[in-house]
Amino acid sequence: MPEGGAIPKDETIGQPPGRASHSLRHESAELHVAGAAAYIDDLPEPKGVLHLAPGLSTVARGRILSMDLDAVRAAPGVVRVLTAADIPGENDVSPVGKHDEPLLTSDDVSFCGQLLFVVVAETRAQARSAAMLAKIDYEREPPVLDIAQAKAAGGDLVWRSLTMRRGDVEKGLNDAPRRLTGEMAMGGQEHFYLEGQAAMAIPGEDGEMRVWSSTQHPTETQVMITHVLNLPSALVTVEVRRMGGGFGGKETQANAVACLAALAASLTGRPAKMRLDRDDDMMSTGKRHDFHIEYDVGFGDDGRIRAVDMTLAARCGWSADLSGPVTDRALFHADNAYYYPDVRLRSLPLRTNTQSNTAYRGFGGPQGIGGAERVIEEIAYATGLDPLEVRLRNVYESGTPRDVTPYHMQVEDSIAADIMKALAKDCDYFGRKQEARRFNADSRFIRRGLALTPVKFGIAFTATHYNQAGALVHIYTDGSVQVNHGGCEMGQGLHTKMTQVVMRELALDASRVRITATNTGKVPNTSATAASSGADLNGMAVLDAVTRIKARLVGFAAEKWKVAEDAVTFGANGVSVGDRTIPFPELVKAAYFARVSLSSSGFYKTPKIHWDQDTGRGRPFLYFAYGAACSEVAVDLLTGEMRIERVDILHDAGRSLNPAIDIGQVEGAFVQGAGWLTTEELVWDSSGRLRTHAPSTYKIPGCSDRPRVFSVRLLDEAPNREETIFRSKAVGEPPFVHGFSVLHAISDALASIDDYRTCPRLDAPATPETILRCAARLREAAGSRVASAPADG
Repeated sequence: MPEGGAIPKDETIGQPPGRASHSLRHESAELHVAGAAAYIDDLPEPKGVLHLAPGLSTVARGRILSMDLDAVRAAPGVVRVLTAADIPGENDVSPVGKHDEPLLTSDDVSFCGQLLFVVVAETRAQARSAAMLAKIDYEREPPVLDIAQAKAAGGDLVWRSLTMRRGDVEKGLNDAPRRLTGEMAMGGQEHFYLEGQAAMAIPGEDGEMRVWSSTQHPTETQVMITHVLNLPSALVTVEVRRMGGGFGGKETQANAVACLAALAASLTGRPAKMRLDRDDDMMSTGKRHDFHIEYDVGFGDDGRIRAVDMTLAARCGWSADLSGPVTDRALFHADNAYYYPDVRLRSLPLRTNTQSNTAYRGFGGPQGIGGAERVIEEIAYATGLDPLEVRLRNVYESGTPRDVTPYHMQVEDSIAADIMKALAKDCDYFGRKQEARRFNADSRFIRRGLALTPVKFGIAFTATHYNQAGALVHIYTDGSVQVNHGGCEMGQGLHTKMTQVVMRELALDASRVRITATNTGKVPNTSATAASSGADLNGMAVLDAVTRIKARLVGFAAEKWKVAEDAVTFGANGVSVGDRTIPFPELVKAAYFARVSLSSSGFYKTPKIHWDQDTGRGRPFLYFAYGAACSEVAVDLLTGEMRIERVDILHDAGRSLNPAIDIGQVEGAFVQGAGWLTTEELVWDSSGRLRTHAPSTYKIPGCSDRPRVFSVRLLDEAPNREETIFRSKAVGEPPFVHGFSVLHAISDALASIDDYRTCPRLDAPATPETILRCAARLREAAGSRVASAPADG
C-alpha cells in the first residue's frame, strides 16, 4: 500500500466480530488473487451455447439504403442473424423512456459504431468473422461531432435544459467591484473496465429467461429484456455475482448486450452468450460527457465572489440515455464548496453524432466542480491572492446566511474549510509552495507547481425514487447466515461491508456470513449501484432485515428463559440470556423448533430528500461528503510531459465501515480522476470514427503515473450527522474530484512562465500537447508584457 495509506494498528484485519468500522478483508480477495473469482466469461457454458457478435455502422450519420446480409447468413457456423425485424416486443432500450434508442436500427444511422445486426453462431470466432461480410449502402449526411458544431447547427438537445438561480445575477455582476469572463473545456473519458460488456442467457419453460449480466442495474436490465421480448417481469431473472469494474459504464450500457443475448436465446431455444471485443465495446458504448463551460463572475479585491453566471454545455451523443440527470448533477456541483451570493447556472445537453454518453463516476459532478475551481483560479490570479486563500474565503458557512446552494438546499454540515486548513498544515502547503517558487526561478526547463483543492459532494440519487433498497436475510439452523441485497459488487467492497453489518448486529465471525449473487428473483425492483449510494441504501436494508430477525430471537429467548428482553445480548462468545450464555447456533436451532421465523426481507428509503426539477429547487441530497487533496507536480517545458511528485489527501468517510477498503477507494478514485484530467484523450476523426478505441491509442494511467509519494488519510472522529449506516459516508465518487489538484498544480507550474501574473486557463485533458500550447500562450503574454513596459528614465 502506498505511503500514508497503511491501515492503523487498531484497525487491522482479523479483529473480533461485532465491530462495524474495521478493515475486514475483501470477501473475494483470495479468489481475485488466485484467479478463481468467476465473471460472466468464466461461467461454465451450457451445452449448445451460441455466441453473438455485433455488426456496427461505419458512418456517423445517414440512412441505410440497403443491408445485404446473405453472405453473413451463409458463413460457416452461423445459426441466425438478428435484425430489428426479429424483435417481438419493443425495439428500444432508452433507460429514461424517451424511445430514442433502438436496440437495432434499420433505417437512420446516428453514430459510427451503432448496432445494425447481430450474428448468432456456434463459436465466437465464427460470429465475428461472419459479421465482417455484411454489405451495407448508406445515404451519408454531414455529422455533428462536438459541442461547437452542435451549437452552430442550432443546439438540438437530447433533454430539456435546466436553470438554477438564486438572487439577481445581473445586478450582482454589474455591482461587483471586479468582473471577468472565460471558458473551459473538459474532455470525456472511457470507462475501461477490465471486464468488458458481457451477458449469457438461458431459456426456460413457458417463456422463462434467466440472464447472467455484467450490469450495475439488474432490475433495469430485467425490464429492458421484458420490453424487447414482450414478457412480464416475473418470467425474467437477472443475476450478478460480481463485475470486473463498472464505474457507471454498466448502469445503462449493459442493457443492449443482455437484451441481445436473451433475444437470441428466445428465438433459437438455445443458451446464448455475448461478450464484446474491446474495440467494439469502445466503439459502441458511451463515455463520460465532455463539457464546455462559459462563466461570468463578479468579485471583490478581497477575492470574495459576488455573483456567478455559468453555462455548462455537454456533448451527449445521439440519444438521451442519462444525459439529463448527468447535466443536472453538473449544475448541482458547479458551486463545489463555495457560496455564490447571486447565481444562475444553466445546462445545455447537446445532441451529437457520437456514442451516447452515459453515467461515469461522479455523474457530471466532476465537470461542474471543474467550472467552480476554474472560477476560483481566475479570481486568484486577478487579485494576486493565493488560490487556497480564495477558496477559504468563499466556502459555505453553515448556520449563517452563506449556507444556501443555488438549488436552495441549506448546507448544514460544511467542514470544507476545516479540512483544507488541516491538510495545508499537515503537508506544509505554504512552505512547499515557496520552495517551488524558488526552484522555478532558477530552473529553465523544469517547473514545479502545487495546488490544494476541496470537494463537497452531494450523496443521493437526484431521481428521488431510486433512493430505496431491499434485502433478504436467512439464518439457517446451523447458525450460518445468507444475505442477498439489491446492490452489485464491482470490486468496491460493497459485499464486504454488507457482511460487516450482519457481523456487528449478530456478533458473528465473517466465516458464518455469506453474501449471494444479486438476483432479481430474490430482491425485486432494485436501484442501480451508482451515485455512491450502494452501502448507504443496501446497508440500511440489510440492517432492517437483520434487526427484524434479531428482535424475534430476543423475544423468543426472553420468553423461554424468563428474562427481560434487555437481558438478551449478542456477543462474540454467544448470546447472553440473563446469567447464561448460549452459543448462537443453539439459540437459532431452539428458535426453529419453536417455529420462530429465521428469515426476513428488509427495506430502506432515504429520508428528508425532495427535488422539483421544474423549479430547480429542493433537497436532492441527504448529506455531503467532503475532502481535500494537495498535489505537487513537475512539468517539462521542452516536451510537455508531467510527473506527479507528491499527493496528500484528507478525506471525509464519516465513521468508515471499512478503513482499508475506503482508503483503497480514495486512492483508486484519485488516480482515475487524475487520468481523466491529464492522459486520457478521446479523439474522433472528421467522419465521426473514434480513433482512440483500444489500449494502444487510449492511455489510462499506469504504474509509472502514480504519485512518487502518496499519502491518504481518513478524517478522524467525524461521524455522519445524518443517520446513515453506522454513521458512515459514501466513498465511491467524491474522491474522484481530488484529481483536480493535479490539473491546478500543472497550471501553477505553467504560471511561472509569466511570473504568476496570468491565469493559464489550462483545459483538460492536460496532455503534453495541451501543456505545450498553454506554455506558448503564456510566453506570448510574458513577451507582450515586456514589450509594452515603459523604458527606464
